[in-house]
Amino acid sequence: MTVSKKLSGPATRRAPPKPNALSLRIPEPKARPGETRDFSDLRLSTAGAAPRPPIDADASEIRELAYDLIRVLDAKGGAVGPWALKIDPEVLRAGLRAMMLTRFYDERMYRAQRQGKTSFYMKCTGEEAVAVAGAAVLAKDDMCFPTYRQQGLLIARGYPLVEMMSQVLSNENDPLKGRQLPVLYSSREYGLFSISGNLGTQFIQAVGWAMASAFKHDVRIAAAWIGDV
Repeated sequence: MTVSKKLSGPATRRAPPKPNALSLRIPEPKARPGETRDFSDLRLSTAGAAPRPPIDADASEIRELAYDLIRVLDAKGGAVGPWALKIDPEVLRAGLRAMMLTRFYDERMYRAQRQGKTSFYMKCTGEEAVAVAGAAVLAKDDMCFPTYRQQGLLIARGYPLVEMMSQVLSNENDPLKGRQLPVLYSSREYGLFSISGNLGTQFIQAVGWAMASAFKHDVRIAAAWIGDV
C-alpha cells in the first residue's frame, strides 16, 4: 500500500536574513585649528631609551627600530641617550636658519597660490627638519630623490630662492623652462633628481642611480624620501 501526502499551497522558502543597516560615522577631531590640543593620551617611548646600533649592523638587528619611536628630546627639550650626538653649534644654527627659511618660503608661496598666482603648491609644514637634516649629513654631490615636500633640501644646499619661486610661478625665469609642474623642482648641480608627482616612483629611480654609481666605482650615494606615511 502506497501512502502519499499532498501539500496544500505552494512550497514556502525562508527569506534570507536582511543585512544590518549601514551607517556613516565621521569622527570628530579632538581640536580645531587654533584650539589647544591635548596629546596626553599618546603612548610615547622614553627619551633616550632606543639603542643606537653601529652603521654596519645587519638588518635583522635593527628591525625593532622600525616599529618604535626613536625619541631623543625629553620633556624639557634636552637631547639625551645614544642618539644625542655632539654637534657643532654652528651646524645647529645653520640647520635652524634653513628650517626657518623653508617655513617662510612655504608660507609665502602658499599665499601666492591662494591668490591665484600659481596653479598649486604643496606645503611641507612640519617636515622641514626631515629635509634640512638630510641635507646636513649628505655630501654636496650625493643625489637626492625627494617628494614634493622636501623644499628644505634645496634651501639647505643654498639653491637660489628666486629660481625656486620662478619654477613655482612658471614665469620666464623658470630654470626648467616650463617642463615641470610647480613644486616639482630639479637641479643636477644641487643634487636634486627630477621629482615625480607619483609617490614611490623615486625609490626605483634611486636604486638605479645607486647601481650606476657602484658600477662606476663612485663614492656618491643616493638618498630617497617618502612623504605620506
